Amino acid sequence: MGSKAYGSSGVDLEAGYEAVRRYKKHVASTNRVGCVSNIGSFGGMFDLSILNYKEPMLVSGTDGVGTKLKLAFEMDKHDTVGIDAVAMCVNDVLAQGAEPLFFLDYVAVGHADPVKLEQIVKGVAEGCIQAGCALIGGETAEMPGMYTDGEYDIAGYTTGVVEKSKLIDGTKVKVGDLLVGIASSGVHSNGFSLVRKIIKDNNIDLHSYSDELNGVVGEVLLTPTRIYCKQVLDVLKNVDVHGVAHVTGGGFDENIPRILKDGMGLDIVEGSWPILPVFKFLEKYGKVDHREMFNIYNMGIGMVIAVDNNDDASKVIDILAKHGDKAYVIGKITDSGKVEIHK
Repeated sequence: MGSKAYGSSGVDLEAGYEAVRRYKKHVASTNRVGCVSNIGSFGGMFDLSILNYKEPMLVSGTDGVGTKLKLAFEMDKHDTVGIDAVAMCVNDVLAQGAEPLFFLDYVAVGHADPVKLEQIVKGVAEGCIQAGCALIGGETAEMPGMYTDGEYDIAGYTTGVVEKSKLIDGTKVKVGDLLVGIASSGVHSNGFSLVRKIIKDNNIDLHSYSDELNGVVGEVLLTPTRIYCKQVLDVLKNVDVHGVAHVTGGGFDENIPRILKDGMGLDIVEGSWPILPVFKFLEKYGKVDHREMFNIYNMGIGMVIAVDNNDDASKVIDILAKHGDKAYVIGKITDSGKVEIHK
């Protein structure tokens, strides 16, 4: 039985218990080697010893979904933002060469709605399945007065592992390396404060169909972030990769240079990959300077892999194609110290 006193404060304990009951089947679907099933315990557990790493390096990441959630509220669509939460974390640890092992989520709501919460966690579980990691725990916090009715926030945390000798730390990166860009699924989960401003300033109905986007505006914008783990881990096993960059907030200018040494730069050839319609849509209606778009959004490239030569680049592209990903040689590393994008 729930506490009457606590219930009078606006917290529905029974709804919280019901949400946890609904989570269990989704959590179970993410089971993997090393997972210790213990939903309901105080801490999530994972048996690292069973994986037989000789010198395991743990790599951790945490992130949220940001104001993309506002579109989910307006569209009343809650089954994909969990994928975004997972993606933003696992793609980051992947950039160091790490295989994500487990994930924990944190969902904060004003009032617990078990059906909606189940949809959110269903998305988290789907993201974990795509990443190959286990959902081993989390927290659902009901906080009346902190969130407007129907609104919530979600964040996540992941830990991955990589053999110490195979850690990708940028030491191999050199001038002349080729950059292979892997296609993104859309805007992913960054730059949505500007997206929302563009939608508002142009009185665009999120529920309306757009010929320019070939879809319903809100649905296109809510397309979940692509998770690259299984395919990039396959690449790492078969190709000598020098560096990996996850293209998130700050676009090309902020993220790809994170793999470079001092004095190095980038020569990016625009037109070597297709820029998705959603970015042309945002540039047009937001009246955003074309070059600035690359400093805000992923522009159709969600992850970048640096390799030595054309043969390695071809191998990367072929491996990714087998996983259903499109990839392109989008440029190279230079000694200019600048990020240069040209046609």
